[in-house]
Amino acid sequence: MTLPGRAHIQALTAALPVLDTDRLQTWGRVLAEKLPAGGRLLVAGNGGSAAEAQHLTSELVGRFRAERAPLSAIALHADTSSVTAITNDYGPEQVFARQVRAHGRPGDVLLLLSTSGTSPNLLAAAHAGRQLGLTVWALTGQAPNPLADASDQAVCVDAPEVATVQECHLVAVHLLCAAVDTCFTAAAPAARSGQVGVRRLVVVGDVLLDRDITGIADRLSPEAPAPILAGARSSDRPGGAGLAAVLAARTPGWSITLVCGIGQDQPGAQLRALLDEVGVEVIDLATSGTTPVKTRVRAADRTLLRFDTNADPLPLGPLPDPARTRLAEASAVLVCDYGRGITSHDDLRQALTAAVAERPLVWDPHPNGTAPVPGTALAVPNTDEAVHFTGHGGARDLAGDTARAVQLLTAWPVKQVAVTRGSDGAVLVADTDGHPLAVPARPTAGDTCGAGDQLAVTAAMTLATGRLPSHAIAAAVEAATDYVAAGGPASLATPPAHKAPDTAGPLELAARVRARGGSVVGAGGCFDLLHAGHLSLLHQARRLGDALIVCINSDASVRRLKGEDRPVVGERERAALLTALDCVDDVIVFAEDTPETVLAELRPDIWVKGGDYAGQRIAEADLVESWGGKVVTVPFLEGHSTTTRIQHLAQQAGTR
Repeated sequence: MTLPGRAHIQALTAALPVLDTDRLQTWGRVLAEKLPAGGRLLVAGNGGSAAEAQHLTSELVGRFRAERAPLSAIALHADTSSVTAITNDYGPEQVFARQVRAHGRPGDVLLLLSTSGTSPNLLAAAHAGRQLGLTVWALTGQAPNPLADASDQAVCVDAPEVATVQECHLVAVHLLCAAVDTCFTAAAPAARSGQVGVRRLVVVGDVLLDRDITGIADRLSPEAPAPILAGARSSDRPGGAGLAAVLAARTPGWSITLVCGIGQDQPGAQLRALLDEVGVEVIDLATSGTTPVKTRVRAADRTLLRFDTNADPLPLGPLPDPARTRLAEASAVLVCDYGRGITSHDDLRQALTAAVAERPLVWDPHPNGTAPVPGTALAVPNTDEAVHFTGHGGARDLAGDTARAVQLLTAWPVKQVAVTRGSDGAVLVADTDGHPLAVPARPTAGDTCGAGDQLAVTAAMTLATGRLPSHAIAAAVEAATDYVAAGGPASLATPPAHKAPDTAGPLELAARVRARGGSVVGAGGCFDLLHAGHLSLLHQARRLGDALIVCINSDASVRRLKGEDRPVVGERERAALLTALDCVDDVIVFAEDTPETVLAELRPDIWVKGGDYAGQRIAEADLVESWGGKVVTVPFLEGHSTTTRIQHLAQQAGTR
């Protein structure tokens, strides 16, 4: 006869060897990636499972073994006031679901523990989590069970006794914490070598070779009404998903893998060389075939003619193991479908479907391509593509694009849809019954080739950091606008990072004002915490001439001048606030401590200072007067000082 204690141990030793430790290791890697980037882990359980869940959150907020930063993990059952209030007002089934809706954000993780897998309050939480775009995991008893089916992934303990399941869950909690710690420990050598925080983006899609032939067209051919292109020169770059990979590779802290098909020909060899030059890892699925080439003939920043070669899909082989490995390692996945067949590859679609459970996938569709795989975090069709997919041929305005986005959200197995609207920005729909998010773009002009790729790349990378889709689309529209303003694909010839502030707009404005006989007024300063004193200065300055250009210190410059706790408002926001004023025509951000360099470029006719200088000579007066400009002061408002205001706010905060 087996003693009860011995039987209990035997049941435990039978269940533990078949525990899905591989999945727990994967979960640990996901948490180690998401939580430091601003993501949250929400955990819930009933009874003994509640104790296990709370054990997990305490280890993550505190520490398991290794010393590391605290991680955001919330036990939903631990807030007794919320639990009792929600139960009283909404019933016990909503006790966790309502908290998930309050605290959960797309990209967060929800882990639910249940020995039976049938608890109604946990099932309601799982459904709420998936509706909101959270990744939902379950630790349960024997499978199949409803909670495992309602979750994205589950670890199910094959044991009949509740006590055995709970003890295995404790082991699973410790394995999960150990996996998180291992990721941080493994990252330590990289941190010492300066490689900490490197993420991987996997770009999947059709590639081609883009070729631009540019020259001067100032006369027509005598043979036909066609322009003659003189001084023509040719330049090549990766196109399609290849351009998206190149744009992504320009972002510091990211490693880029491109899964694609490349023809075995000279354009294919050129394409490979261009991708290798910027550090993009290529996993080629093509077994033969020729590489498509898209050629644009351009003059005066306009396309005169475009001709394409080889629209036939490339023959593709099976998905190699390195592609599966990279998808499993990825922080985010981006599919750039250019309608040439790669997204219909069965093995690849299965691998993408598996990948979306643990990382965001952004899908940029094509009319000749396929629908996104189930679980896609965000689809980003443009207006033309949305019209094609929905058949909704109504007005191409905000209302029309919103209606098309709602229709696609219903038709496709995706969590959110953003219809991109070119120079009008984008509109994001997350819920067919909710309000759309309209993201307008700044006015700009330039070569738009690749702007959609830049938008999709930025959206995927932003989602990978745990930000909301609304944040991702806002950042993506801004990045696409900056890309167009910088010259589109022509900007790829220059380094992307740490460039000097762009002063072309203000300087061109100054030149136009002078060309028509007007005078340019300049004013300078930090303009931190914009207040009535600043407004008085700027309004008076604008009345002195025909255009007012404000020169503001960069953030680094303000820190050097005012201290490490300044500026309170960053340079981009300061510039945006000033530009929004009717009295300000444009803004220049300068990095030096004094404005002499930017003044020498701007050469204002009048340089305005606010304040009582009482006979003192302004430092930059000699420079301004050297080209015939004048330095003047204007009356200032008493009692309006940014420094005094910040000190006052600090004192108020200290007395609370």
